[in-house]
Amino acid sequence: MEFLLTSLVVCVTPGTGVLFTIAAGLSRGTRAALIAAVGCTLGVVPHMVAAITGLAALLNASAVAFQTIKYLGVAYLLYMAWSTLRDKSDLTAEEETEPRSAGRTILTGVLINILNPKLTLFFLAFLPQFVSTDEPYAFLRMTELSAYFMLITFLVFAAYGRFAAAMRSHVISRPHVVSWMRRTFAAAFAALGARLAFL
Repeated sequence: MEFLLTSLVVCVTPGTGVLFTIAAGLSRGTRAALIAAVGCTLGVVPHMVAAITGLAALLNASAVAFQTIKYLGVAYLLYMAWSTLRDKSDLTAEEETEPRSAGRTILTGVLINILNPKLTLFFLAFLPQFVSTDEPYAFLRMTELSAYFMLITFLVFAAYGRFAAAMRSHVISRPHVVSWMRRTFAAAFAALGARLAFL
């Protein structure tokens, strides 16, 4: 449950994938938003594979090194809290009038997340927190957790896209609401980092 809640916080935090899905929903409707969500979710796979194989090898080589990665993960989560709090950019999505095929939408979504190095860093910081150093099937455990993360990613992005029009009129158009959302996300990252530091 802790992993699922943490994943939900991370996925709900607005980023490039969320903005792309919102833009698809605003400009071309629910179907386009769902297709964009699929593309962004598939873009998580390369980062997931890189992180899982690297962490599994590290765990087999050295438990101390694995613990070191965990503490680096704490530092990264605190950095995410700081950067989220400092982000003053507008949460907007421009409407598109040019038709776009499903394949092109998926490809764009995949590229958006493949080119996002924060995802690899996130997996390296996140997965070790939920895998014991004496876990007999660490590789399978991390794969299972990553699959849950991808499912949550798709569901959250699909929800963003589905309600994009309502979000723009009730949230995005109100700067004070966006600022409140950012402070909430930053506090969640900071709290998680602090908690993991004392495990």
